[in-house]
Amino acid sequence: MALSLARNPIHRSLSSFRSRAFKCSMAASSIRVGAVQMTSTNDIEANFNTCSRLVKEASIAGVKLLCFPEAFSFVSSRDGESLEIAEPIDGPIMQRYCSLARESNIWLSLGGFQEKGPDDNHLHNTHVLVDDTGSIKSLYRKIHLFDVDVPGNMVYKESNFTTPGDDIVVEDSPVGRLGLTVCYDIRFPELYQLLRFQHNAQVLLVPAAFTRVTGEAHWEILLRARAIETQCYVVAAAQAGKHNEKRESYGDSLIIDPWGRITARLPDRLSTGIAIVDIDLLNIASVRTRMPISEVILNRHLFLEDVNGFPLS
Repeated sequence: MALSLARNPIHRSLSSFRSRAFKCSMAASSIRVGAVQMTSTNDIEANFNTCSRLVKEASIAGVKLLCFPEAFSFVSSRDGESLEIAEPIDGPIMQRYCSLARESNIWLSLGGFQEKGPDDNHLHNTHVLVDDTGSIKSLYRKIHLFDVDVPGNMVYKESNFTTPGDDIVVEDSPVGRLGLTVCYDIRFPELYQLLRFQHNAQVLLVPAAFTRVTGEAHWEILLRARAIETQCYVVAAAQAGKHNEKRESYGDSLIIDPWGRITARLPDRLSTGIAIVDIDLLNIASVRTRMPISEVILNRHLFLEDVNGFPLS
């Protein structure tokens, strides 16, 4: 079942959502998740207010895991601004989001967050997973940095101010075993192969802020490819629209099932809202049983050696 919460319809259909949420809770394998679509700016307070409203709407709708896009709390409007506002994970910005999770009794996927880095000139682009008590369960620091000359657009050099991570991160949750990634990671299938075949991920989280140019060309096809080849659900929360005069994101938050089908998206790829679906863990098992690609991979020992420098343990 796929649902969407645009800016206004929530007020017209809460009773319907409550009823569906009750039915969903009766089936242990079926759990409601949401992918936020929003347009963050360099106004931290305004972004928090938007996120707070969406969390409350999702909670009313019975969502157990709500996923926010990359840079949910802040999008810079000038060079150096992200470094100026970067904070430790236990700083006041993240603590407000932890309180939001606790107050609404909901898991939150928050990434990437501008985490203070190893020196004054670098930060980490960090995906933070918070449980329904407000406790931070996992941190994933983005491995693949966006150093790209976008055709007909502009040059991006994320490595100028960001230190990459080097750890693969999975976490068990009420929604299944989650694999944490961020945006540009989606172009590197080896990471997702490892999350599935070495770390047994069931749901892959891809918070993103794709550019308009790259999004039009590759966003949907990359996400569906990762879902198909790993036989996982993919939850991709997206930044959307114009953040400032210099930066524009493609949008189109998506939730994709292990067969590669889009099961939730908003009708407008640029509007603020939540794409919602009930994901079924039994569906994952069914797809993997009918097409047992993991057996072929493991039998051929395809992962006996390091892939792209990632340690296999």
